[in-house]
Amino acid sequence: MAGCPAYLELKKQRFLCRECGQTFIAEISVIEKRCHISNDVKRSIAVQGTRNISEKDIALEHRVSNNTVKRVFKTFYDTFRQTYQHVPENLAIDEFKSVKSADGAMSLIICDSDNRKIFDILEDRRNKSITDYFKRFPKEQRAKVKTVVVDLYGPYQKLFRSLFPKADLIIDRFHIVTQVNRALNIARVAFMKTVQKSSDSKSKKDYRKLKKYWKLILKKEEELKATEYHYHRLFKGMVTERGIVNYLLSLDEGLRHQYNIYQTIVFTVNYRKPKLFQSFIHEKQRGLSAKMDQALKTFRQSEEAIVNALKYSYSNGLVEGINNKIKAIKRTAYGYRNFSNFRNRIFIEYKLLEIKTVA
Repeated sequence: MAGCPAYLELKKQRFLCRECGQTFIAEISVIEKRCHISNDVKRSIAVQGTRNISEKDIALEHRVSNNTVKRVFKTFYDTFRQTYQHVPENLAIDEFKSVKSADGAMSLIICDSDNRKIFDILEDRRNKSITDYFKRFPKEQRAKVKTVVVDLYGPYQKLFRSLFPKADLIIDRFHIVTQVNRALNIARVAFMKTVQKSSDSKSKKDYRKLKKYWKLILKKEEELKATEYHYHRLFKGMVTERGIVNYLLSLDEGLRHQYNIYQTIVFTVNYRKPKLFQSFIHEKQRGLSAKMDQALKTFRQSEEAIVNALKYSYSNGLVEGINNKIKAIKRTAYGYRNFSNFRNRIFIEYKLLEIKTVA
């Protein structure tokens, strides 16, 4: 009680049956038969499971063992079992790093985009496991799926097109921007290394500027401040953010070209311009870096799914948020060895498993 150990001394009455000669003890609702932990303590342990607290800390708080906490979770929460009767109309799918006992290194999380809840978690993300799982659902249910949000991983796109033939495939917008973001940053680093090889003092200063102000190069162009002047030591004077970016881009035409491509893709994604996006990725571009060229090729290969991303409001933001909490659950527990326990704890913390009224 109030965080302090409390012991209840309970005297039970023993009865003797005159007919058969057997004895039995009176039962009460406070505690189960042949048990020394009260039902209220067990319920408190079960409720604590919905918070991001390690099982060890829950055990210490309630003065019980770790194994008791595990047993209470299994007693008060049913293991999640999929009924394979219904599939949400709008799905969001992503993977996360699994536990060592899992069949694969990565597990798959499936969410309902409409009610923003976890639909299921698969132990393995490989194509065969995903196909076997979804084919357990009736074909007419899979035909009702309208949208599926995935990342740019090619095999996923082919797989989900075959599993949900009537659904529109959507590429998560974050992954679209990440492709050109990474390509531009690699181009900046490559140019920075060529500048570093020069021995003159101006090149050394330019190298430091490219290294210090990399965030401004990756910033959206419309968000760069053009009227607010601040003192910058490397420029030895007052300068705006736009002025810094213009100077850095003036050092190399190749870097400026990659920058313009990056800003165009970001603009089409942020302001949902599918026609502009399609026309731009099919334009002949010269002087592209290898990474930027690969990014545009990837966009052309997944053109239809990316256009859908610019038309629909669905994204994988919900799943990415859940993945962050999954990482926190694993970090709090210092890792899990058993995938089933790990999966159940995720469902418990997201309150997708209802606590039983009677243990």
